[in-house]
Amino acid sequence: MKRTVAAGLVLVMLVCMSTASASPAGSSGDPLISQSFLDGQFAASMQTEIADALGAATDLAINKLEEIYRDSVGYSFAPRFMPISVSADGPVALTTGASFILLSGSASLTVSGGTVVNISTGSEVSSGSQLTRNQRYFCTENTRVLITADSSASGLVDGSYYNEGSASAQQPLPFTDTPAGAWFFPAVEYVFKNELFAGTTATTFSPGTSMTRGMFVTVLYRLDGRPAVGTGGDFTDVKNPEAFYYNAVTWASSNNIVRGYENGTFQPNRSVTREEMAAIMYRYAAYKDRNVSAVGDVFSTFPDSGEVSGFAIDAVRWAVYLEIIRGSGGKLLPRNTATRAEVAQIIFNYCDKVG
Repeated sequence: MKRTVAAGLVLVMLVCMSTASASPAGSSGDPLISQSFLDGQFAASMQTEIADALGAATDLAINKLEEIYRDSVGYSFAPRFMPISVSADGPVALTTGASFILLSGSASLTVSGGTVVNISTGSEVSSGSQLTRNQRYFCTENTRVLITADSSASGLVDGSYYNEGSASAQQPLPFTDTPAGAWFFPAVEYVFKNELFAGTTATTFSPGTSMTRGMFVTVLYRLDGRPAVGTGGDFTDVKNPEAFYYNAVTWASSNNIVRGYENGTFQPNRSVTREEMAAIMYRYAAYKDRNVSAVGDVFSTFPDSGEVSGFAIDAVRWAVYLEIIRGSGGKLLPRNTATRAEVAQIIFNYCDKVG
């Protein structure tokens, strides 16, 4: 009897083993993961996931470095502390990562964005503060500072700086409302000197004024070299060839860069929204045969990504991936309008990232 039972158990074991051996490794039939499975399907899949993750992290790191250096366009760079003079008529502008030490005279600083830290004391410095001699003032991330002397002063500077009083300094912009220490100065300088933007007057840029749809399309038209356009447009409210935006809107419409509203209008004098800018630039990039793909899903990390209109989702996803459009206060604010200074920065970002 015992022999019969033992034979039966052996038979059952053999059947189970044959069933398991016929099942793929790692399946419910063979829960034990074999070395061949680890070396084959599992390892290859894991390597792909790791490569994707590292690639995304590398892209973000490179973009961050580019952002820091891009903010310093138009500035000189001192790799170590070097002497510099400051006067009432020749202030020194500093940006991210730069430091300043006052050696003689008296001077104060104006912070237009970001945070300045007195490294010598470990305290934050408020805008309008007088500088203390022989103490080091450091600009943290996304910081713009203007140091002005009461009469004349001397000091040491390292990092990215702009000294309007130096012989090698660039000619300042003609705008009284665009100081060298403003966060938007490099972008305004870029768009003005490349004839993409004009001033609102001979001496003002009006950085806080809203940008209209007609103005925005005109900037892209200039960026494309002002190509010739035909007569007649698709929009009922863009019919006057004397309008400053007529050629730009006609060109953009004929190349599927802009689209109007259901009532057949373009509404050139309406303020452009952030998502509309993204959509127009996205189509412009496609028109120029640029890559309009986006890797990863930075877009979904914004809490208001669900507020982006359907027509602009792909465009905003692309724009935030390339950091052409960046969040404000951690949000996309897709239906908010943008100022001339903000649009100048966005165009600057586009030219830097896309070309």
